[in-house]
Amino acid sequence: MQQLKRSCLSCVAACASFLCLTNAAGASTAAAEEVTGEWQLHKATFRYVGFTTLYTCDGLEGTVRQLLVHLGARKDAKVTATGCPGPANAPSHTAWVSAEFHTLVPAGAAGPDTIKAHWTSLEVTPQRPFFMGNGDCELIQGMKDMITQNFTLRGVEYRTSCYPHSVTLNAFSVKGQGLKASPG
Repeated sequence: MQQLKRSCLSCVAACASFLCLTNAAGASTAAAEEVTGEWQLHKATFRYVGFTTLYTCDGLEGTVRQLLVHLGARKDAKVTATGCPGPANAPSHTAWVSAEFHTLVPAGAAGPDTIKAHWTSLEVTPQRPFFMGNGDCELIQGMKDMITQNFTLRGVEYRTSCYPHSVTLNAFSVKGQGLKASPG
């Protein structure tokens, strides 16, 4: 009898594992769903205010541009930061950031300006992508409208818990699916 219980428990565990793998495969298939997309131009501005992390205007431009491309913007994104006080390229607590970039939107039908696109999982945390860290919490908080209003996203979860002057208490996470150009 004891052996039968162990055998049944093994079957239940195997079935549960199979169902989890089946659900995960279905989710990745949905994420890889191919659609027709077209590039749409966006112009957005936000004010960076950071008590924890200081950026130079050049550093802020580079980080914002990398993040936009990571989320699916075309590689020709232009980012300009202004208002950094002090000598040239000095770290600052505040700056105005303007960006001009293209993101994909679903197209009604294939045409000369359309490209193949797919839904892909996106994640921005202090560890992902590699150039992000706990000190970037205030930046992610400031970019919320730029990201949520200018990218084609679905199932997005956007949360920030930024504590001034503390890198260890900061937490941020942007997760969901975004429309990106298919390779090739």
